[in-house]
Amino acid sequence: MNPVFAGLPTTIFEEMSMRARETGAINLGQGFPDAEGPEDVRQAAAEAVMSGNNQYPPMRGLPELRGAIAEHYAAHQQLAIDGEREAVVTSGATEAIAASILALVTPGDEVIIVQPAYDAYAPLVRQAGGVPRFVTTRPPDWSITADLLAPAITDRTRAIVLNSPHNPTAKMLDSEERALLADICLKHDLIAICDEVWEHLVFDGAAHRSLMTMPGMRERTVKIGSAGKIFSLTGWKVGWAIAAPPLADAIAKAHQFLTFTTAPNLQSAVAYGLGKDRDYFTAMRAGYQRSRDRLASALGDGGFAILPSAATYFLSVDLPASGIAMDDRVFAMRLVAEAGVAVIPVSAFFESDPVTSIVRLCFAKADDVLDAAAERLADARTMLT
Repeated sequence: MNPVFAGLPTTIFEEMSMRARETGAINLGQGFPDAEGPEDVRQAAAEAVMSGNNQYPPMRGLPELRGAIAEHYAAHQQLAIDGEREAVVTSGATEAIAASILALVTPGDEVIIVQPAYDAYAPLVRQAGGVPRFVTTRPPDWSITADLLAPAITDRTRAIVLNSPHNPTAKMLDSEERALLADICLKHDLIAICDEVWEHLVFDGAAHRSLMTMPGMRERTVKIGSAGKIFSLTGWKVGWAIAAPPLADAIAKAHQFLTFTTAPNLQSAVAYGLGKDRDYFTAMRAGYQRSRDRLASALGDGGFAILPSAATYFLSVDLPASGIAMDDRVFAMRLVAEAGVAVIPVSAFFESDPVTSIVRLCFAKADDVLDAAAERLADARTMLT
């Protein structure tokens, strides 16, 4: 039995989804949309099954997809990428994260993880023989500062794992934070493993900018993306890691012993989707922004204090500011059992010194689902305060 994973609990996402299924609750916990994703992209996948190659594709991904990834980022983020040499297609972004960590972290290396953090990062660092060093940010702005980072850096620090746009806080790194992180990586010779899966889910006219674009960072950044997030097809599990050739080669070698490759019909469909007109991406963002605003408005009318949501599928409720005097996990468990709504306690994204006053809600749902959930939440607030 693997000692790294043996003692880990079932993830909070699976736990809350299971409780939602058992109780018939509205599931605003796990981050998946109600919609089925763009029909033309799904049709491309279906056609590729019937008319395309269904045998092993190249380990690093179909050439057409790696080329489409390069063209997509050139068009949308002004990044010059060599798809053949710098892109590795993986079975989802979590596998891209795993391959990157396993390839680039050696036993004894220390890796900085900014909390709250996606719950896969630390176990994967430990599986590679590394040592997580946690930096804890706090609401309401969740800022990364030099004072927070400095104590975590030692002569054994090898890498930093960053997530922007950020799950669960829905925050994006600002220009000062990007400059600070680039400066630290250059000064201490660190690799930045950048989980950027929410890069297209940004709102209010904002644009995502990768740490890879900062001066000096092109050769020391791994940029991770997800077709599941871009096209609202979370079950497809098609992701990628982009890095300079020496890093990409190492990541590919780890990838070959994890999943080796990814379903070729899905790769073909994603290649088609990445080439869609810019209007698709604009409309997609506008639709999610409308859902965000609908849920935030309804929750505000119900007496809840909402934290800013600049990106992702998520917004957060500040429990004390909403008049709720219980910690996030107790509130979440009572809410699913007594009010029929599943949410995620943000404390689940911490390994130490957690913030216990915030719950995360997914707004990637149909209007009637959001409205019903907001009504139940308003009733629960009255009952629980």
